[in-house]
Amino acid sequence: MPFKTAWPLGAALLMLLAGGCHPGSREEKPEAASPPAARPLLTLERTVPLPNVQGGFDLMALDAAGQRLFVAAEDNHTVEVIDVRAGRALTSLPGFDEPKWVVYRPEGNRLFVSTGGDGRVTELDGRTYRSVRHYAFREACNNLRYDSLAHQLVVGVGKTFGALGLLDVARNMKMGEIPLAGYAKQFELDGGRIYVNEPALNQVEVIDRATRRAVAVWPVAGAGQNIPMGLDRAHQRLFVACAPGRLVVLSTVDGRPVASLPIPADADGLYYDARRARLYVSCGAGSLVVVQQQTPDRYAVLQLLPTVSGAGTSLYSPALDRYFVALPQRPGQPAALRIYRPTP
Repeated sequence: MPFKTAWPLGAALLMLLAGGCHPGSREEKPEAASPPAARPLLTLERTVPLPNVQGGFDLMALDAAGQRLFVAAEDNHTVEVIDVRAGRALTSLPGFDEPKWVVYRPEGNRLFVSTGGDGRVTELDGRTYRSVRHYAFREACNNLRYDSLAHQLVVGVGKTFGALGLLDVARNMKMGEIPLAGYAKQFELDGGRIYVNEPALNQVEVIDRATRRAVAVWPVAGAGQNIPMGLDRAHQRLFVACAPGRLVVLSTVDGRPVASLPIPADADGLYYDARRARLYVSCGAGSLVVVQQQTPDRYAVLQLLPTVSGAGTSLYSPALDRYFVALPQRPGQPAALRIYRPTP
């Protein structure tokens, strides 16, 4: 996707801190944001060069036990495998038609890759990296989520339509599709429900997994192109990042908006750190945003850290307590992966 020019860091931070957040849906006097932290809240531990990757990335997945990171290099048509412990590239898996999303399944040591060009989900052996089987869908496949209890893989399907494809990966079979009102971008599994971002309709559609039907539609008011999504299950809060640069917080009880605050443009990765009650947002405009959850309804931007233009792909791992950010290849800028350690 195209990205805008990176913000000047100082100006962006001043704008963010001036904006703060506000509870509810009314545009009233904003909450005062916390002052900038004295030291980085995300400490860069190392940078892993990826010199053979051309273009940008989509999403990534982690094998926490084996400390392997799998990164979908969409423009390069590869999945890059990185040894997190050693901080080096292990191998590059070629032959994917626009790899979009990756899921690692520890049971059986399996890797699943969704592709947008041919509308497939490919299952690979996690030891040999050889293809085991393919699951074909009607159109482009995008986001993937894995439910380890149900042994079910959910995939976003479609460009001209929207659906969620269901795979029983224990029995190696397709279970059908759930029709959606619009095409799906990121979505989250929450017990018996699925929250689906539908950016073309500027809404979140709520799916009942038992009936495979929509039970609610929550408008994302005052913003557009709601793409990345995060979830705080304990406090029943859904986080949605939107264009041109806004973070919206919804209650998962009824879809009510409880907070909204400005962030840089082109957010593509959004993760909730339950241990610290923080949000990490990677923005293609060239910044990482650290947001503090003061209460379930109050939020403040703590810090803005510079990256590079187009660096929207990220992943936070609670198991390793590390935040991974992929830097795309651009003229004069080789591709790389940054590994950050949250502090304190």
